Amino acid sequence: MSTAFHHLAIGVLAATAALGTTHSAPSASADAGRPADQPAPVPAAQAQRLAQSQAQRLDSGYLNLHQCMFYSSSATNHFSTYITSRDGRFAAGTNISNTPDTAPTCGNGDGNYNPVPILNGVKALALSTGRYLNIHQCMYYSPTTTNHFSTVTTSRDGRFAAGTNISNTPDTAPTCGNGDGNYNPVPILNGVKTLDLTSGRYLNIHQCMYYSPTTTNHFSTIITSRDGRFAAGTNISNTPDTAPTCGNGDGNYNPVPILNGVKPLVRP
Repeated sequence: MSTAFHHLAIGVLAATAALGTTHSAPSASADAGRPADQPAPVPAAQAQRLAQSQAQRLDSGYLNLHQCMFYSSSATNHFSTYITSRDGRFAAGTNISNTPDTAPTCGNGDGNYNPVPILNGVKALALSTGRYLNIHQCMYYSPTTTNHFSTVTTSRDGRFAAGTNISNTPDTAPTCGNGDGNYNPVPILNGVKTLDLTSGRYLNIHQCMYYSPTTTNHFSTIITSRDGRFAAGTNISNTPDTAPTCGNGDGNYNPVPILNGVKPLVRP
């Protein structure tokens, strides 16, 4: 149990105790030497049990990270989504719940770009297993088709790995796979972002889509690429974000606002 959650729970319990005892008549022995407006203390054993119960509730549940790959055969272009795009066409079912998801929930695309089940994926991360959410973003590229796509969970077929995890240790470098020989990792566009799960109530996932009209190539980020060109504002906060924060791209690849999105997730 993290120190932050323990302190939060004790504070909540103290406030609850105050409300519960304000209207009761205190005993003479309990009141000796205590100001009239000071509530009776909660017994230590009871406070510890209730604090543990509260912390378990705050630490419970799963982050179910859904990765959905879409492909256009006419454009020879893949891109992935992790939350639903702003226009609703490219859905992805990332959520926090009390149940670990075992299959990805993806949309049907728009008829031009259609889902690729073998490249989809889902990873259920137990929130109770560590303090840090380490998001690993891996970019893969095929020079023969001038086509990039990102993963933050490993694809269903295992070819395109990404090491996103929850741990008590902050990761400092991304863990990515080797691709399949046609699509290979691009280290300068990979990245890792460590988010402290004790620092706020909401996980705000920002999804940013970038596009090059000269190559007819999209790719998405939910954290900023290692070189800083392709930013995404995913964070943990006590405030739910309502609009995505994305970068300006690099002049060749530029943001596509209609395909961006933000999803604030709150623990159960």
